[in-house]
Amino acid sequence: MHTALEPLGRDALGEEDLTALARTITGDPAAVAGAVRVEPVDYPIGTPSTAGLYRVFGTAGDANWSCFVKKFQSVRHWPMLDRMPEEFRALFAHNLPWQLEIAVHRSDITSLLPEGMRLPAAYRIDVYDDDRATLWMENVVQEWGPWPIDRFERAAYLLGRLSARRRPHLVAPFLPREHVTTPGIGLRFYAEGRIKRTALPALADPATWRHPMLAAAVCNLGDHRLKEDLLELGRQVPAVLDALDSLPQCYQHGDASPQNLLVPHESPDEFVVIDWGFDCPQAVGFDLGQLLIGLAHAGELSAEALPAVHTVILKAFQEGLAADGMHVDEEQVLYGYLGSLLVRAAFTALPLELFGKADASPDLFEQRVLLTRVLVNLVSQVI
Repeated sequence: MHTALEPLGRDALGEEDLTALARTITGDPAAVAGAVRVEPVDYPIGTPSTAGLYRVFGTAGDANWSCFVKKFQSVRHWPMLDRMPEEFRALFAHNLPWQLEIAVHRSDITSLLPEGMRLPAAYRIDVYDDDRATLWMENVVQEWGPWPIDRFERAAYLLGRLSARRRPHLVAPFLPREHVTTPGIGLRFYAEGRIKRTALPALADPATWRHPMLAAAVCNLGDHRLKEDLLELGRQVPAVLDALDSLPQCYQHGDASPQNLLVPHESPDEFVVIDWGFDCPQAVGFDLGQLLIGLAHAGELSAEALPAVHTVILKAFQEGLAADGMHVDEEQVLYGYLGSLLVRAAFTALPLELFGKADASPDLFEQRVLLTRVLVNLVSQVI
């Protein structure tokens, strides 16, 4: 084992494997690995199946190389699993397949990605017998700065093309398993757990709205109907899920936020696609929700900018569908997009998990109240 790789634990490579990695990345069959260092990635991990993120930097003669290391784990290894009701744990593990990203890289998805989208190069995959795995892949140096509106437009167009190419009669899931081909099963599972069991009860609790941070934000913005509007939309969730299942279905990216559509600095018209999710058929337009909200949720795009983004991505996505032979009425795309957005994001945009935390701030709560109101107004177009 190379001692500089000790932060990677059992994934620390020996000299022979490290040299093979350097040769794969540099493309030089005679390269010899020199100095190497590991940097943990300072990024909040929101998925129970992600165990760690690192960047590795090294030299090989006069060449410099780098890679991104992502560790995966079964949900049974997740430290917070014991906070979940015991009767729900097995189903949670079944519906959150920890091997999905590995399966993506072992699939034929590269033949389906439209021009302008690609996977990061995968240099090495290690799968262990205790339901853990590690993916060594391209370290994408990203384009700096905010997304311009035309980048949202291009991303939506390409996501539309991808959705049309992944209709259920054309492809299979990355990880075939029981019930995974049932339309909408992923969003229903999310709604049953995250929304019905956690988010809506919290939003219905008067104590939530009396918390000083949230109460001040609502008062400062004068949005005193927000609670009632959210709870009324919450009552519509079962009917919305039924309506979504009746729409045309596609296997989609599943978590198409801008954070998962990396824009390389050296190729700013290209998207490197990572962190796939919801490996099941979902209503057409599903991917647009995360594309819309991802940067706003991270505080990198104002809530006031979302209506303009919404208009652009809806039109571009439908054009992308049509370009690959999937002709769907705008009303169906709009409902698939906004109905999915309602369930996926509207009830969880308020940062209730930050109550009592040191990193909570009045500005953050006001931003999230504004964001929630924009989402409520958007989804109310169709709900």
